[in-house]
Amino acid sequence: MSMPLELAFSTLRARIAAAASTPVQLVAVSKRQSTAAIVAVAALGQRDFGENYVQEALGKIREISDPTLQWHLIGPLQSNKCQWVAEHFDWLQSLDRASLVAPLARFRPDGKAPLNVLIQVNIDDEDSKSGIAPEAIEPLAAAIELQPRLKFRGLMAIPRPAPDLSARRASFRRLRECFDAVRARHAQIDTLSMGMSEDFELAIAEGATLVRVGSALFGSRETR
Repeated sequence: MSMPLELAFSTLRARIAAAASTPVQLVAVSKRQSTAAIVAVAALGQRDFGENYVQEALGKIREISDPTLQWHLIGPLQSNKCQWVAEHFDWLQSLDRASLVAPLARFRPDGKAPLNVLIQVNIDDEDSKSGIAPEAIEPLAAAIELQPRLKFRGLMAIPRPAPDLSARRASFRRLRECFDAVRARHAQIDTLSMGMSEDFELAIAEGATLVRVGSALFGSRETR
């Protein structure tokens, strides 16, 4: 049985604080969670919410209509949904190809701040997973930086869910090394998004600045 939401939130924040020596951003992964649950967590002070599916997220964004919340797309982006993401989201954490850069910039409204963009890296070279190889990061980063309506913020990855936690930690370490190499050329980047409910403390130990946590906060997923 899931613990009450307020207790789950305070416990999660305490675990993050205990694992981190510097502030770590929490993105509450709210896919398949009700708008009521999102509003309840927002009332506790949570501002950043992560969604995997664009159309599901748009319904929540419109229904909740709270301009203080930050919405992150953390799932794969299809090219035919670039306009929706550019118009309604604050962050895209899953950019994985250069062909999406121009439409995202084109559709970003003039009145909005630049769309924050993370490049998704396939750090374990999994055939079934989105993301680019580490050696492809630099050309994509350069393409993002040509667009004033986009802001390159850093890297994201979802390592292989190995039962051996030392293997996951090694994946996090490799991503941190990629991040450090990229930051040597792009000094403005500040976000390393890695770590989920079952391994966020390991990710923080290896340098995560942002963690994406769903089940440890909301419990099992629901349908709206």
